[in-house]
Amino acid sequence: MRRRTGALIIGIAVLACIFTFMPAFSQYDMTHLADEAFGEKQRPPAVFNHDQHNEIAEIYECNVCHHKYQDGELLEYESSEDMECSDCHNVKEGFPNPPLMKAYHDLCQGCHEERGAGPITCGECHPRDGGGGSHQEGGH
Repeated sequence: MRRRTGALIIGIAVLACIFTFMPAFSQYDMTHLADEAFGEKQRPPAVFNHDQHNEIAEIYECNVCHHKYQDGELLEYESSEDMECSDCHNVKEGFPNPPLMKAYHDLCQGCHEERGAGPITCGECHPRDGGGGSHQEGGH
């Protein structure tokens, strides 16, 4: 009886750890930015190899991209990496935060333009063939 109880407790602890830490690790094998909130899309999802991008761009803090705001103020040391972008950014206008597509474009294109590196045109980020694009070839 004690062994079953101990095994059950260990099993529950292992599952709790998996569900707690899995969202953080799920981005390591990411190859595209595909937010289901968009529904039917005009273009394919943006090519985005999470780890390769951050290594090339020398981004070491999650909150650089995964920002978090409270009452309109950036929470400098907080991260939203466990959330979908669409949790705060609605697909349609009229939401207090910038709409989802504008938020992606402002963050991604804005950073690429500011740094003078990385794709900025539609076809570079959203290749019709779903291929590697600039993110896969070291273009930030």
